[in-house]
Amino acid sequence: MYHFFVTPEDVSEGMVKITGTDVNHIKNVLRMKPGEMMLISDGQGRDYCCAITEITDGQVLAEIREEQFEGTEPSSEFYLFQGLPKGDKMELIIQKAVELGVKEVIPVSAKRSVVKLDEKKAQKKIARWQAISESAAKQSRRGIIPSVHSVMTFKQALEYAKTLDLNMIPYENFKDMTETRKVLEQVKANQKIGIFIGPEGGFDVAEVELAMAQGVHPVSLGRRILRTETAGMALLAVLMFRLE
Repeated sequence: MYHFFVTPEDVSEGMVKITGTDVNHIKNVLRMKPGEMMLISDGQGRDYCCAITEITDGQVLAEIREEQFEGTEPSSEFYLFQGLPKGDKMELIIQKAVELGVKEVIPVSAKRSVVKLDEKKAQKKIARWQAISESAAKQSRRGIIPSVHSVMTFKQALEYAKTLDLNMIPYENFKDMTETRKVLEQVKANQKIGIFIGPEGGFDVAEVELAMAQGVHPVSLGRRILRTETAGMALLAVLMFRLE
């Protein structure tokens, strides 16, 4: 069943209205017809099994047949502070992080980040990354569309992380697996958890020390050195397994 997102304002009196780019996709790409069923989420955890009643150039109307609760959202919120990587790696990172249940991706301009985005380029990148998040949310039956934040400096990211309940930073020079297990055991339902992942080459030592001084817990991901596009996924997978 195809999956689409709307806003809560688009749901009323047993009907759902779809507008925007999804209309063209439904009409001209998927070639769906009145009577066909679709899954629609309101972006706040409510899911509706709907039947299409009308398709025009500007909107698609669908009748709600059943309100569902898929229960696909994690019991805690995960925030991925991702050091800006080279090339199109960020697109893969966002796609997989959304599949693994992340709530928000925060791109971080770290000392070792090769990529430097001016405001104009950053806005285009954010729009592209947000579209990838939405696509991944549809594919993985998420109840929300995770947001991609504007690019932050490392210090700004640390300040933002102060609002969360628990923060961790995988660090290749931290080898204490016993302490790592203790940090992971602190992860419980209904928490906001931050994960700091460095760019290629990792975070600078001064950045790691600053993070630790502000209460971010260093953790180990094992004996091997993981790429920036792998490290966050590995830790998210461990955390999802613990919670679910």
